[in-house]
Amino acid sequence: MESSRRVAYLVLSIILVNWTCLAKAANNTGLGASFIFGDSLVDAGNNNYLQTLSKANIAPNGIDFKASGGNPTGRYSNGRTIGDIVGEELGTSNYAIPFLAPNATGKSILNGVNYASGGGGILNATGRIFVNRIGMDVQVDYFNITRKQFDKLLGPSKAKEYIMKKSIFSVTVGANDFLNNYLLPVLSIGARISESPDAFVDDMINHFRNQLTRLYQLDARKFVIGNVGPIGCIPYQKTLNQLKQDQCVDLPNKLAAQYNGRLKDLLAELNDNLPGSTFVYANVYALVMELITNYKKYGFTTSSKACCGNGGQFAGIIPCGPTSSMCSDRSAHVFWDPYHPSEAANLILAKKLIDGDTSHISPMNLRQLRDH
Repeated sequence: MESSRRVAYLVLSIILVNWTCLAKAANNTGLGASFIFGDSLVDAGNNNYLQTLSKANIAPNGIDFKASGGNPTGRYSNGRTIGDIVGEELGTSNYAIPFLAPNATGKSILNGVNYASGGGGILNATGRIFVNRIGMDVQVDYFNITRKQFDKLLGPSKAKEYIMKKSIFSVTVGANDFLNNYLLPVLSIGARISESPDAFVDDMINHFRNQLTRLYQLDARKFVIGNVGPIGCIPYQKTLNQLKQDQCVDLPNKLAAQYNGRLKDLLAELNDNLPGSTFVYANVYALVMELITNYKKYGFTTSSKACCGNGGQFAGIIPCGPTSSMCSDRSAHVFWDPYHPSEAANLILAKKLIDGDTSHISPMNLRQLRDH
């Protein structure tokens, strides 16, 4: 009698455990896969596998990244990127895996794949100063490979539904097209003489239209596109131009604002012209500017000095590496290094994109997009 009761308890326990696992899986079905495209703001380690001058797989990068035990992963941050945090908050059980990582095969890709690359841009010439990087055209080519893998893993009809209905495509790109192309003194002086800002932005928008349309043709339907942030306010630009703490460089910010206006129009056009698509515009410029201007309100002590870097008043010339000086309280800095936000800043930005109102993200936020 006692042993049969034990068996009954054991069976009941197994059933309950299975139910719990199924319930968790059901909750996680909210977001199937997170596909991440873009530049170093969201690169999760693709550049580790390239012969490139743009790398972040050196200490102290990743010092606060719990999943690696504080070891560098190739993320250009002390911790998680915005892409990592968004995926976590929306219910994927693992971070999107870098496309070039050797373990980006089989079922590990079902949570999503990260194609982003430090130095990458919309235009193919962008970032050539780094020798190698993956621009948007090649990132879309790489997704085409993943798309075929999904057909093999799930079967064509399930794969199509999973990608169209359950997955989000996030694209954070454009800053390098200005910083490491148009505004780069050595490489672009010829381009700037021959191409006005209007013509350059036109070029970006036309290329980006094609890239996003190609993703749509590969069954992407839910998109979130980040605009270009206030690149004239990053520690690198402020140090280079010897500005005061509360000043930003005018030209890069003007170019970003000009592109952002055109980007908003492009997304409205794509929403109208590509049936069943939802293109969400993430106003990263306004969100980052708010953090930079009102940093004290968010618990930061500085929004002009890099936590990790060397050179000039704002430690803004030499990227973060083993010989860099590092601040004692990483959560008190808006910027981790001369270019990229700290994990503390990424957390605030991500939460506003996930649950924010239409002044931050429109026509809907990321939680609404997931459930749309």
